[in-house]
Amino acid sequence: MSVPAPLRPTLYSEILPGGGHTSFVLKRGQLLRITDLEGGANVSLMLFNAHEKSERLNLPDSLKCQHTAKLTAGHCLYSDMGRVLAAIVTDTCGWSDSFGGVLDAEEVKEKYGAGSYQELRNGFFRNGMDNLLVEMGKWNLSLADLLMTLNLFSKVAVDAQDRFVFHPGNSVAGDYIELYAPMDTLVVLTALQHPLDPAPDYAPKPVQLDWHQVADDGITVLCRKTREENTRGLHNTDRIHL
Repeated sequence: MSVPAPLRPTLYSEILPGGGHTSFVLKRGQLLRITDLEGGANVSLMLFNAHEKSERLNLPDSLKCQHTAKLTAGHCLYSDMGRVLAAIVTDTCGWSDSFGGVLDAEEVKEKYGAGSYQELRNGFFRNGMDNLLVEMGKWNLSLADLLMTLNLFSKVAVDAQDRFVFHPGNSVAGDYIELYAPMDTLVVLTALQHPLDPAPDYAPKPVQLDWHQVADDGITVLCRKTREENTRGLHNTDRIHL
């Protein structure tokens, strides 16, 4: 699902390598496109109010108020204050996972083997917990602020035995997700394999990040139509900019 994309200026582009991590403020009115370059990517994402970082992504509220466990285009990512940190306006792979979280160093070692820096240098096995904490530290955030992550591009469903099941191949090369910021939003992310990915080898995939400036062209119309709760959430967000 997506909205028609008008011509819009590209502000900046970069490649985030597999295993990499980054953070930045996505300003109000900007859009971030994240593209899976090779297929099978996973991007673990955290969001904060850039000006009041005690306000951050609340996935349970995001799921409850939109009556879904499947986040895709037309859905909003809510803070714990009922405001919208980002709106998913385009999603060509159709599903991002809210449940899987990230692995820590011991879990990565157990799953993939040692993979130490002393042996592999820059190819050492990274883990989501440390990657996110490195980026959070740049913004005066710490372990106490490491809460919920959304795993973009990954599909995790529930089987007949009520077990979480990872679906390989949910995202193919060229798939992309676009996040629109209705407020100044601190974005923290890392490109690592999903914790439930059954692949036996450590092989995180790269993604491309593209920043765009979006005019007031109704880009959130799909989100507003998906749930009337989103209209209220976006209204709550607009109020802080009056």
